[in-house]
Amino acid sequence: MTRVLDPLPRTTLDSGAVSAAAVSMRARVMLVLTAVVGLIAFAWPLFFTPGSAVDPLQAPLLFALVLPLVLAVVVSELTGNGMDVKGLALLGVLSAVGAVLRPIGTGTAGMEPIFFLLILGGRAFGPGFGFAQGAITMFASALLTAGVGPWLPYQMVAAGFVGLGGGFLPRARGRVELALLAAWGLVSAFVYGWLMDFAFWPFGIGPSTQFSFDPHADIAANLHTFVLYNLATSMGWNLGRALTTVALIVLLAPGLLHVLRRAARRAAFAPR
Repeated sequence: MTRVLDPLPRTTLDSGAVSAAAVSMRARVMLVLTAVVGLIAFAWPLFFTPGSAVDPLQAPLLFALVLPLVLAVVVSELTGNGMDVKGLALLGVLSAVGAVLRPIGTGTAGMEPIFFLLILGGRAFGPGFGFAQGAITMFASALLTAGVGPWLPYQMVAAGFVGLGGGFLPRARGRVELALLAAWGLVSAFVYGWLMDFAFWPFGIGPSTQFSFDPHADIAANLHTFVLYNLATSMGWNLGRALTTVALIVLLAPGLLHVLRRAARRAAFAPR
């Protein structure tokens, strides 16, 4: 009698990702809407004009009220239609692990060990799963560390798109896949820092320094000032985050991806 060791199809293991969270057309529309709203929320200083009804102190707070509503709808859409109990359990476990890992690097030159896990989650289970994992991880981490504030929705959106990007990387295996993951880890770590800094830059250092936001300047002048401000204040943090993410991907991705993909093959996700 022949024993069947692995009755499951191997196509999912050999592909780049398993779509653990079904990205329906409605979910795609909501993701696009979140991207647009998130981009406006992060880049609002570029659209601010003197005499606007919303001043620089109010803008981030207003977006901090809008973003959670958009995030709640998107995460609900991603997790409500395409996952069964096993899929939700995987999402919960990875989000919990990320929430526990995040405080380890707090205050240590930007060495945050969670971004590699978001990228691998998106790579192994698909872009929808990666987005939900990033947003939930940041939310859970904030609850654990008492880090709830107007910055939290921004962190959730930015981390969600780190995981989303991991799911959209081209299909590859071996060293090519590892190089793609490391490259995205490097880029996304810097972009995350730039977006977070830019959203709160206008009132982060006050209006009277050489690196301050100038509401009367044009877009090019403010971008130039922000680059100088970011290099002077946040370059070390962004570089530390990027190097930590790349190092963890290089060291842990081959083995961890195998485990995650095996879990994806074993999980029976809800019919679409």
